[in-house]
Amino acid sequence: MTDPSPPFDLARLLADRGSERYELHTRHLNHQLPRMLRTIGFDKVYVRAEGAYFWDADGDDYLDMLSGFGVMGLGRHHPVVRKALHDVLDASLADLTRFDCQPLPGLLAERLLTHSPHLDRVFFTSSGTEAVETALKFARCATGRPRVLYCDHAFHGLTTGSLSVNGESGFRDGFAPLLPDTAVPLGDLDALRHELARGDVAALIVEPIQGKGVHEAPPGYLPAARELLHRHKALLIADEVQTGLGRTGDFYAHQHEPGADPDLICVAKALSGGYVPVGATLGKDWIFQKVYSSMDRVLVHSASFGANAQAMAAGLAVLSVIEDEQLVANARATGELLRTRLAALVDRYEFLHAVRGRGLMTGIEFGRPVSLKLRGRWTMLQAARKGLFAQMVVVPLLRRHRILTQVSGDRLEVIKLIPPLTVGEREVDRFLDAFAAVMDDAHSGGGLMWDFGRTLVGQALANR
Repeated sequence: MTDPSPPFDLARLLADRGSERYELHTRHLNHQLPRMLRTIGFDKVYVRAEGAYFWDADGDDYLDMLSGFGVMGLGRHHPVVRKALHDVLDASLADLTRFDCQPLPGLLAERLLTHSPHLDRVFFTSSGTEAVETALKFARCATGRPRVLYCDHAFHGLTTGSLSVNGESGFRDGFAPLLPDTAVPLGDLDALRHELARGDVAALIVEPIQGKGVHEAPPGYLPAARELLHRHKALLIADEVQTGLGRTGDFYAHQHEPGADPDLICVAKALSGGYVPVGATLGKDWIFQKVYSSMDRVLVHSASFGANAQAMAAGLAVLSVIEDEQLVANARATGELLRTRLAALVDRYEFLHAVRGRGLMTGIEFGRPVSLKLRGRWTMLQAARKGLFAQMVVVPLLRRHRILTQVSGDRLEVIKLIPPLTVGEREVDRFLDAFAAVMDDAHSGGGLMWDFGRTLVGQALANR
């Protein structure tokens, strides 16, 4: 008689095969990801994470100024969220029966709505793009109209509906036909008015601060857009998937302008605590009444995992931490400190052109230098591919200074900083010291940074 198979042991599986991570990804997942990571020297092996830091096998720490594209709003492995998840698993709840009403979804909806007193109801999803899909469907159903407006350069997700309101052509290419939605420039009220005059617009969906390039809606735009939309019986949808839950120094980014109250709000990312995917669409009662207009339509829009107990527990714990640790105020103060000190460097470095943002969402923009020697190097990079200089800054920040950042969109000379909301002056100091060192190297005209630049140029030309 043969011995039974040993029980599943996750720790042993990782110990035995964790070193195969890049090979497994190359064989079975997106094969371009490991290729890209190796090209730019980002093929690190991180073995542990806590708060705003990673550690590698040698015990070196890395500062995370990316927070998983905003998912890790509380940093990694926050003890309050961990405990909540242990507690909900230990409770052995009768979850997702489909024919009962568990308490956790109602409690999380109640808690979320305290931050949006003009809204009444919540639909839970498993992601930000699903929250956007929900808002698009609800707006069309509530208004009886087919078309949704979105802003140039917007990012709202990558499923078909949300891709239809995505302003970046690189994401849309190859996936047509999409829904018949229409782009308008961010901040252009005349363009909005022109489209509304056609009488078929259900809603405008807008990021109060666009993730691509970190561009904020101009002062007064959101309240004026809301008034125009309502005059034409259309809705305002705020995509707060990245900007919500304290990221910009207000609980929601639209709240810094009175009168900008949306009809629907999409949230996700940080609500997960970095553990369990969760998103939500908040809206007015009358919109939900239109969608769920009878018992026959009780399941007309649903999500298989949208209100599962683990996700709801994580969301409740996240909101508790945000309030108890005063992370909204911390984002406002720390973000202002970071941008003030970065702005002081603009006159010092020719490549550094602008610093913008709100709270702990900051864009650092590079541009054409004045001096002839530096201008020649800039022109060389731009001729090969726009965006290479920003990538040249991101790479040494990680490889030399162990700080993880991101370029804020394809072919953009902008770095976006979206660290955990828990960072403080220590992390600001570390980033500024490293950034200044990289800028010094860039302006010296030599060194490893420009050696890597030549590698990027060669790669860009080979891909043409």
